[in-house]
Amino acid sequence: MQKPPSARLAPVSQVLGIMAALRAPDGCPWDREQDHQTLRWHAVEEAYELIDAIEAEDEPELVEELGDLLLQVVFHAQLGRERGTFDFDTVCRRLVEKLVRRHPHVFGEVTVKDVDQVWANWEQIKRAEKAGSVRERKSALDGVPRHLPALQRAQKLLKKAGKAGLAPVPPVGKTRPSRTQVGRQLFEWAEYCQQRGWSAEELLRAEVGRREKGWRKTESRKKPGATAG
Repeated sequence: MQKPPSARLAPVSQVLGIMAALRAPDGCPWDREQDHQTLRWHAVEEAYELIDAIEAEDEPELVEELGDLLLQVVFHAQLGRERGTFDFDTVCRRLVEKLVRRHPHVFGEVTVKDVDQVWANWEQIKRAEKAGSVRERKSALDGVPRHLPALQRAQKLLKKAGKAGLAPVPPVGKTRPSRTQVGRQLFEWAEYCQQRGWSAEELLRAEVGRREKGWRKTESRKKPGATAG
């Protein structure tokens, strides 16, 4: 039986100590079986539970869910530590470096007029960071996580495609449905799919994939040196 970390330690040190104990040979069988792959969807679930707590304006629950999300970071960091590739300090140092680098208007000499300029600088810095690496963003559509819910991914890709001139905004008719009407229509389409045994999520995901493929083809034709084909 292991003893819990001393209460005299800083809370973050206690958390890291507990995680190491759970992964030890005499630790928890479940924790010892986990790896990055088996844990990957736990982070998603914890993030959604955090959103629930925020929307409920339940601060005690918010504190607990923030802890659960932090646990996912600590767990992955412990796995990296065991392999000798990275640890929690590595994660923190990388975060500090990125935050300083991406906020030159706070930690540097850059002056910004508004939030739009902050975002423009942020995107420019991100592209520069990844240039020449395997994570280089060569397309205006890069950077949208593949596993986002289909509707959320559709909107993020539409925003990027619109800014790049790949998806012109279609003209809106004289009759514009209200937010409530749009929500009702989305629900009715989900209901329609449910009645027929279809997955609305998968149908939209497939359509998003088709649109993205088309936008990327259009983008590649616009690049200097591209030939029509």
